[in-house]
Amino acid sequence: MNQYFRPNIAAMASYVPGEQPKPGTQFIKLNSNENPYPPSPAAVAALQNITAEALRRYPQPFADDFRQAVSQVLGVPKDWVIVGNGSDELLNVLIRACVEPGGKVVYPTPTYVLYKTLAQLQGANFVEIPYGIDYQLPLDELIAAQGAVTFIASPNSPSGHVVPQKYLRELAGKLSGILVIDEAYVDFATENALDLVREFDNVIVIRTLSKGYSLAGLRLGFAIAHPQILDGLYKVKDSYNVDAIACAIATVAIQDQDYKNACVEKIKLSRAWLQQELENLGFQVRDSQTNFLLAQPPLGNAAYLYQELKKQGILIRYFPQPQLDDKLRITVGTEEQNQQLVAAFRRLCDGKD
Repeated sequence: MNQYFRPNIAAMASYVPGEQPKPGTQFIKLNSNENPYPPSPAAVAALQNITAEALRRYPQPFADDFRQAVSQVLGVPKDWVIVGNGSDELLNVLIRACVEPGGKVVYPTPTYVLYKTLAQLQGANFVEIPYGIDYQLPLDELIAAQGAVTFIASPNSPSGHVVPQKYLRELAGKLSGILVIDEAYVDFATENALDLVREFDNVIVIRTLSKGYSLAGLRLGFAIAHPQILDGLYKVKDSYNVDAIACAIATVAIQDQDYKNACVEKIKLSRAWLQQELENLGFQVRDSQTNFLLAQPPLGNAAYLYQELKKQGILIRYFPQPQLDDKLRITVGTEEQNQQLVAAFRRLCDGKD
């Protein structure tokens, strides 16, 4: 069947998301970095108040209500905000708008694997530059590569580290193309790069409501950049890419900062507890500014532990690739979920399972 597809599509592998349990099965799901707490009660109420008229009509083409809410919450002009069907859609729009077939998409690795997939879809060349020791940004190599688009996830997945703003600033000033700072996990971090959007016209910051706001099922993300950048992206995005339900719920959710911040603080406390417990079992665990941990088992037997936990109804993430095949990425769950995970690890490390 491959004869029906463009050569680059036929040759590439599909993006593999975190495993989803089958309906009706009981799993502790700690593999997709979902927030373990429910969305804001105000957001749930907004869902219940969706009218038939809102469903009958096309939604706002630019999600204006949500853009206005972002403007108020983050202190950026409304016309500096673009909204997408999840931040993944905005990443796709950026590649399609800014990278010609055969052009270069550049990023440090390991990082979010969708960057590579999107480059392949476009028929672009992807340049993967390994992170340095302790995930030091390979600044000189990224600058030398001069990508049409350069992606930096900060905080990064799967490592959980934040790239200091001074390095991002230097990178932005020396790139001829677009610098995309993917801040999907920024709600759990101690710093962000929003100021760089005001300093540089080639910087775009991307965020999502999937993590901090517990709305992964809603599929809504947004980006902040100079309006001249957004004008080009609007030529590529679908006409009505954000549905009326998503816009209504997201608008209320992002305004409820007190609720979001309270959930984030609970996750940070649980993250610290879980890290300490794993280290007590002999794991090497990276400090994280996200809602997950990257942990190396004492025997390096990550694949075995992943499979054994799955048998016990606990899903975590294992990446069979260089730099990661001896590690596990573990989403921070509720206190009860974290305790069950640690108990299962303890049994496995003691050889009792």
